[in-house]
Amino acid sequence: MTTLTDLAGLLANEPASDEVKAVVTVIAGACAQISKVVASGAIAGNLGAAGVVNVQDEEQKKLDIITNDILRDALQGCPLVAGLASEELEVIETTGAIGGYLVTFDPLDGSSNIDVNVSVGTIFSILPAPAGLAPTEADFLLPGRQQVAAGYAVYGPQTMLVLTLSKGVVAFTLNADGAWLLTHPTIAVPADTAEFAINMSNQRHWAAPVRRYIDGCLQGKTGPRAKNFNMRWVASMVADVHRILMRGGIFMYPWDAREPDKPGKLRLLYEANPMSLIVERAGGKSTDGVTPILDLQPTKLHQRVPVVLGSANEVDVVVSETAAG
Repeated sequence: MTTLTDLAGLLANEPASDEVKAVVTVIAGACAQISKVVASGAIAGNLGAAGVVNVQDEEQKKLDIITNDILRDALQGCPLVAGLASEELEVIETTGAIGGYLVTFDPLDGSSNIDVNVSVGTIFSILPAPAGLAPTEADFLLPGRQQVAAGYAVYGPQTMLVLTLSKGVVAFTLNADGAWLLTHPTIAVPADTAEFAINMSNQRHWAAPVRRYIDGCLQGKTGPRAKNFNMRWVASMVADVHRILMRGGIFMYPWDAREPDKPGKLRLLYEANPMSLIVERAGGKSTDGVTPILDLQPTKLHQRVPVVLGSANEVDVVVSETAAG
């Protein structure tokens, strides 16, 4: 096994390998701490609502606030991080450092599931900071291809940390002593799949191309796809995408007509971009239905987008359906 601190070879092609490695190590330490807090659950009185609404107009859980503070404090203490942005914070925060990196994060993805003991996670993205001056909000609004690194931790039966740095995707598992061990040195998403993840309860609200695609899957061997599909849906992006990275599949959170003025549910900077980088580096694809997620130009900090990602050939089918109108 290889520990997180022994990744010099993996980072050899990273332009700022030592610095990126140091920032990732800080985040990994925070995730290990979050794993303990999540695992303590009801024992520590951490479950339930916090009684406040966040900037996303969502009711915060107690653990949303606790995990946000853990990551915030860790990154504020890292001299290589000049600024941070969180799904739980209305505006960016600067650290006083100049240059280095910016970090965006969703501290507890899937937190609506925490009270029923379903897997949740932390998603993060590392971006280059401007040189020579303190960062502003505009400095965070970079297309996803400019990410220096991205990753997520999933707190499930095992706690795992999945990373993409200069290239490829690797995963670590947290052992009983609190150390991250390299358990998946190469992760690759199969190009083909017979498994999809979507919230079927919203079917009546989807646009026609999404309905056609899912209808084709549901018709099985006698339908246009000529094969049987299985559906999986955890309602935690980290858990659903982790399954896809481990065995293939397609994850869909499309636009729907319930809130027609909103382009989607998931946040570009905190969820869609980092997960898309990971999936692409593992050989999969990611799109908003028309444009690759990583090519989108962010226009605001908490921008939402529709997301389709996973096995490359299946994502191509969804794009074709969208093009057909």
